[in-house]
Amino acid sequence: MLIRIQDLAKHIAGRTLFADASLGLGRRDRVGLVGPNGAGKSTLLRIVAGDDVADHGEVHFARGVRVGMLRQEIDPQQTHSVQQEAGRALSHLDALEREMRDLEAQMEAAGAKGETLSTSLAERYDQISTRFAHAGGYEREARVASVLAGLGFDEEARLRPLSSFSGGWLMRVELAKLFLSSPDVLLLDEPTNHLDLPAIQWFEETIADFDGAVMIVSHDRTFLRRHATRVAEVDGTGRFTVYEGNYDRYLVQRREMREHLLARKQNQDREIAQMERFVERFRAKATKARQAQSRIKALARIERIEVASESERRMRMKIPAPPRSGEVVMNLIDIHKRYGDNTVYDGVDLMIRRGERVALAGPNGAGKSTLLRIIAGALEIDGGERVPGHNVEVAFFAQHQLESLHPDATVLQELERDAQTDDVPRLRGHLGAFLFSADDVDKKIGVLSGGEKARVALARMLLRPANLLVLDEPTNHLDIVSREVLEEALAGFAGTLVFVSHDRAFINALATRVVDVNHGKLDDNLGNYDDFLARRAAQAARTATEDVPSEAAPAPAKTPADDGKQKGSAAAADKPNKAERAAMRTRKKSHDRVARKLEKIEAEIASEEEKLQAFSWKLSDPEIASDAVRLQELDAERAALQETIDDLYRDWERTSDELAALRDGLS
Repeated sequence: MLIRIQDLAKHIAGRTLFADASLGLGRRDRVGLVGPNGAGKSTLLRIVAGDDVADHGEVHFARGVRVGMLRQEIDPQQTHSVQQEAGRALSHLDALEREMRDLEAQMEAAGAKGETLSTSLAERYDQISTRFAHAGGYEREARVASVLAGLGFDEEARLRPLSSFSGGWLMRVELAKLFLSSPDVLLLDEPTNHLDLPAIQWFEETIADFDGAVMIVSHDRTFLRRHATRVAEVDGTGRFTVYEGNYDRYLVQRREMREHLLARKQNQDREIAQMERFVERFRAKATKARQAQSRIKALARIERIEVASESERRMRMKIPAPPRSGEVVMNLIDIHKRYGDNTVYDGVDLMIRRGERVALAGPNGAGKSTLLRIIAGALEIDGGERVPGHNVEVAFFAQHQLESLHPDATVLQELERDAQTDDVPRLRGHLGAFLFSADDVDKKIGVLSGGEKARVALARMLLRPANLLVLDEPTNHLDIVSREVLEEALAGFAGTLVFVSHDRAFINALATRVVDVNHGKLDDNLGNYDDFLARRAAQAARTATEDVPSEAAPAPAKTPADDGKQKGSAAAADKPNKAERAAMRTRKKSHDRVARKLEKIEAEIASEEEKLQAFSWKLSDPEIASDAVRLQELDAERAALQETIDDLYRDWERTSDELAALRDGLS
């Protein structure tokens, strides 16, 4: 056991964040901390890291355990490079390297004088050089470059000064330092908030290979499904509960535990009601007074079972019904956009149709937000045409809108600033649809959490009905419950949606089309994010197969003079015998058969993927979306088709491996 957390409790301003929190962290454990914003997850991490103090309980560490916690400690005004800052994580190698160089100088000086090298000097050098090598000293520059590349820093960016980067990118540098320092335990507070989709993939691969323990606060359901070995819930009422397994298993266990608790509570409530009726009926009767008093004392001793309200989970965010738009909602034609000397787009086209849910994917800095702002009409273009469709009303949500909220205004006053006269009577109801109860509307913006501010901004944006929603990272700052509520609201939205998100579960739940934005190029893909990844993997595999070198060309024919030079047993040894020639013919036939089989599988995959694309178009049709029975039928057919495609890809992989082995046998 690397860390043992025992009976921790923390109280803030009279509120219990958690009590009796106990948890053991062993090597290779991956513990996900979940719960609503403000429940105490980050506080628990800080206590384990030693940055905060618990009111009760202890944290025990195994001897020699090194703990690394993600912190933002970089001065944004620093002028040294990203690579230099990341390299500081390996500064413990500097002393070893200096001693090595000193010993080498001593050995060189002894050799120059013709002196015999002392045994102690040689042994000391062997010890230091071995320690340096085992610590990765000879590969440290490559390690730094590899980690930074995984986090999205290209060669040019690695040499830029820290002062040229935003806070999110500086957090990536801190994450790089954390991984390079190789601690035994990683404590991470929502690290994927600062990562784009390619960097999240690298992060997951790195976590999977990490040999220590990880305790992570995360609202990324995909990450928790893939990597969590346990889920610890801080529920906001003071309870701390540990569930075995990943996020999906946590949901099942949590539901089962709640159902069991509700059943116990119902039984207890029934018993209490019976005792109270007895007391009420017989308290005044002398013959039953003693029994009544006994029951009164028993009632006082009962520890009442409390079940947390699920009202927040049952609430549904409501988006106003939009007016119907034309078939083509937005058409971008030959779009050009530059920032100074930096050309972002040099003639791209994009058409968006009614009912589509388009997710923009790609690395940070590739132009996703620029494209969103062009679609929303919030950014002027340098060339081309932006053509909105008939009756299109656009609503645009951007992260900077959170900063534009007035901290001294109440939630209600913030909406009143943008409301028209006929909107005012329905503002409270509108805010209720965005999870703000009667008392919440009087809270000052300045005291709200990031998630609450995001909901205010969304409520303000959707005050008037719009049939084209353009959303830039709408899930940032939202906890899992709020993300699921937003997902359900957008899934039921009858208009058109274009969005950027780094939450893969959110993209998969909504997207009918993924546009990969990569430095001025747009790659269009029907389906959700998993479909996009599968298609990209298949393309990479096909490319790899095509790049395999063809069979070696036959050797030039020998002349009679050449034949005359080879005599006796040597000539016989070089010439394939009858059995070898037969075996070669058999292998060639097998190769050709498997190659034809592979071509057939590829044709079947292409055909089935075309059918899947047709399903995606059908599912995006608003008329079908409103027909629950037809939608369920289509969804079942689509799932069966996807399973067929998955089977074909597995067959394709096996056949490709078989073909590669046969090709090796022919070479």
